[in-house]
Amino acid sequence: MARLPTVVIVGRPNVGKSTLFNRVLAQRLAIVDGRPGVTRDRIFACAEWSGRRFLLADTGGIVEGGDGTMERAVRSQTLSAVAEADLLVFVVDAKAGPHPLDEALVALLRRSERPVILAVNKLDNLPFDHSHQDFWSLGLGEPLGISALSGKGSGDLLDRVVAELPETDSRSNGGGATGLRLAIVGRPNVGKSSIVNRILGEDRTVVHSAAGTTRDAVDSSFRYCGRPMALVDTAGLRRKAKVDDDLEFYSAIRTQRAVYDSDVCAAVVDATDPLNAQDMRVLRLAWDAGKGLVLLVNKWDLVRKDAMTAPRLERDMRSRAPFLDWVSMVFVSALTGQRVRKVLDLALAAEGERQRRIPTSEVNEVLGALVARRPPPVHRGRSVKIRYATQAVVRPPTFAVFANYPQAVPDHYVRYLRNGFRASWAFTGSPLRVRLRSDRRAPKPSSSA
Repeated sequence: MARLPTVVIVGRPNVGKSTLFNRVLAQRLAIVDGRPGVTRDRIFACAEWSGRRFLLADTGGIVEGGDGTMERAVRSQTLSAVAEADLLVFVVDAKAGPHPLDEALVALLRRSERPVILAVNKLDNLPFDHSHQDFWSLGLGEPLGISALSGKGSGDLLDRVVAELPETDSRSNGGGATGLRLAIVGRPNVGKSSIVNRILGEDRTVVHSAAGTTRDAVDSSFRYCGRPMALVDTAGLRRKAKVDDDLEFYSAIRTQRAVYDSDVCAAVVDATDPLNAQDMRVLRLAWDAGKGLVLLVNKWDLVRKDAMTAPRLERDMRSRAPFLDWVSMVFVSALTGQRVRKVLDLALAAEGERQRRIPTSEVNEVLGALVARRPPPVHRGRSVKIRYATQAVVRPPTFAVFANYPQAVPDHYVRYLRNGFRASWAFTGSPLRVRLRSDRRAPKPSSSA
């Protein structure tokens, strides 16, 4: 599997970085506000253009003043961005013209080895507005005029991004055959490095904690039960009592990149402080990305327990999110090695479920029983007919359900169908998706498929 390249959007505040981020993704993920420093709940996502997938990151912008000098702010944010990026998109404001803070950023970008694309935003009158030509003075090559708000010029920018992306490097195990990629993910200080070392049977040097570390740890390839596997360690970046926001930000980017590069994620949580908000973000990230998921509750040796401690803790954790009902959970101790290697068995099982395909005849038998038990609600006085279904793809299992009015099927009924499919086939450790489709043009599949 190829590593997902990272494209980072940089620039000073209020130049339209978040608007461009949302435009590329065709959905509103980053909060857009006129004030600098607005907190974003989600600041990176997987994007695709012309068949190329990449990780797109939106930075918070460089703010003048505050606790330090402008130079300190420029270096802190920009050097961290450069460290993680394969490609930088430097956004400037056409209406404001070249700004002293733009020039300060350029002074650092010129010294980096990362390619930089200069995007001049807020050109709402393209192609008649040529004010982006003023930015030749920054010395970053040809300025590309865009309007992130209306989308003008965004296609040309993405064409340029795809052209500048590095060639993806195919990763394989030592035997030459691509194996299952297992990412060890989780918040800092839950014992991810110790678990990796226990699995591999040796201590390894991983990502350094200093700001400016440029890449994730080298993958470790091995064979388990005759199966090639690659272990992706994201454990090296340690969170200290006081840490810069940009360091936490790019640590999250490393985790996201590792998730998208993997087949299965082993999410590690601390048994003494299980499933806080940061843990839930990591779990949701892997699940929404369609990856297999295994939950490791580490530091089990530190918990005072009786016969009911594990079932009670497991029940409490599963109650935090519905999808955890379908995730295998194991209580481990990286310190003693207790049950650590069981994660490999669970990861192989999760990937097997993720690749499982159900015959169309069996899908429609289950669908028919579900619809007979609870028909879909009426839409504007008309009956909604669920015609048939088929499993469209695997990794993760995705079922296409055909109906006469697919847009009228409410979300709660889609959840009902998904839960019914789960009850029949489980798909333990794997997400399961249900997509409604119109039956007007699609031919009904053969019942013997």
